[in-house]
Amino acid sequence: MNNSNINRVIEEFSHLPQEDKEYVAEIIRKQVIEEKRFRLAVRAREARVNFERGSEKTGSLKDLMEDLARQESLEKRD
Repeated sequence: MNNSNINRVIEEFSHLPQEDKEYVAEIIRKQVIEEKRFRLAVRAREARVNFERGSEKTGSLKDLMEDLARQESLEKRD
């Protein structure tokens, strides 16, 4: 991300009238929400495909925590 572009946008934004600032802020907020929805949908599709292939694990929270602990100990060995 280019900081000079971001700074320029913020500078231009600061010169807008209050009503325009609110309008722009609302548009950006909605775009962020849509991007999050899109990423969640992509991840859900990936999870479904992995589940259908049998490559997703199922289990309890305890199982998850044990797997994470095992993975951490393996990573520390490397």
